[in-house]
Amino acid sequence: GVLPGAEVERSVAVLQAIQGAASRVSAASPVWTAPGYGAGFGDVTTSIRDLVLTARVSVTCSTFNFQRSSGLWDALSTVCAREYVDVRVYLDARAASRPGWRNSPMASEIARQLPGAKVFQTGSFDGHQVTNHAKFVAVDHRLLVVTSANLSRSAEEFNVELGLEVEDTALTETVEAQMRRLEGRVLHRVT
Repeated sequence: GVLPGAEVERSVAVLQAIQGAASRVSAASPVWTAPGYGAGFGDVTTSIRDLVLTARVSVTCSTFNFQRSSGLWDALSTVCAREYVDVRVYLDARAASRPGWRNSPMASEIARQLPGAKVFQTGSFDGHQVTNHAKFVAVDHRLLVVTSANLSRSAEEFNVELGLEVEDTALTETVEAQMRRLEGRVLHRVT
């Protein structure tokens, strides 16, 4: 018989999780932030900007705090100008609107300054404000950088941060699909 919508959605999620778990990572490397480029091996967090600039199809970006000081700000602006690239940005609503946080624009300002991007911010669930603490960048559905770093100059240059860059289409698509499933539920489009 035909499965109800919720059952189909759950089945798809399970199959995608199995696919992601069964996939073989073709390349993985650490991504560091360390003052004075003190990391002895791997890429540095500022290299994520260069990955974003290579985008031909899509960029999906999720962070707690996104500041103008981030190298990704200009990179995303450049990529948004490419009409054929799908850009999605997921933000934490409280971090995007905290007064006194230097260089931390409101979500609506980010949406205006990244024309063509689909910008989302957290809402509430079951009476509680949701916090977006997922920090990753996905490029062209195949490169995934998961990091402890926010999108800010301090996180990209002065903090000690660690991330992992993985080249794996199945895993990257699974992460992107999970975020899309949260759209309209706990992540709401900023217009």
